[in-house]
Amino acid sequence: MFVAWIKSVVIDKENSDKSKKRLVLGCGALVYDLLSLIKQNPLLSDKVNLQCLPASWHNTPQLIAPGIEEYLSENAHLYEDVYIAYADCGTGGSLDRVIEKYGAKRIEGAHCYEFFAGKDVFEKLSEEELGTFYLTDYLVKNFNRIMIKGLGLDKNPELFEVYFEHYKKLVYLAQTENEQWQKDAQKYAKDFGFDYEYRFVGTGNLDSVFEDIDIETLEIKR
Repeated sequence: MFVAWIKSVVIDKENSDKSKKRLVLGCGALVYDLLSLIKQNPLLSDKVNLQCLPASWHNTPQLIAPGIEEYLSENAHLYEDVYIAYADCGTGGSLDRVIEKYGAKRIEGAHCYEFFAGKDVFEKLSEEELGTFYLTDYLVKNFNRIMIKGLGLDKNPELFEVYFEHYKKLVYLAQTENEQWQKDAQKYAKDFGFDYEYRFVGTGNLDSVFEDIDIETLEIKR
């Protein structure tokens, strides 16, 4: 069952009235960025319940829409509204069909790289080099677990040519400025034989999951 894999992030206060809250159901790879935005605006904790699905689904996007639908089928009615902290993320439109069914919203864009960088910047990067591999803070921090072991490259290095045959460049879209992570990302690019580019983009449009929440003093800092 998908729900058995759901990782809960407790933002709700015990015995609170969920019907007056927004459910933000998102990718586990975004949990630290979402928590950071909430920490910047403590009043959000009384308006939002944050729940995150496994970040490992980054490599298995076919699990995203069914997992979200299962969670919403059991919980959506408990909340005033629902915002999905995913882009399409490789679901091929199946996530949008779930979202329409439950009257929810999601972050605009094809994937997190687009909403972190912004549509115009991402399109420019893609035009400059179609064969670009992108990393975020989360993927840099968990590179070995998600990219090496997750893709089976540790046991079957020959798969590298299958996955990355057409890639020429690695772009690190950073949410925070961290010198060690920059060094790590540059090393991964070198190990893979890719050109390297670093861009500090912050959390981009991730704060859209909190749009239209009625808090007079709300101020999202990017």
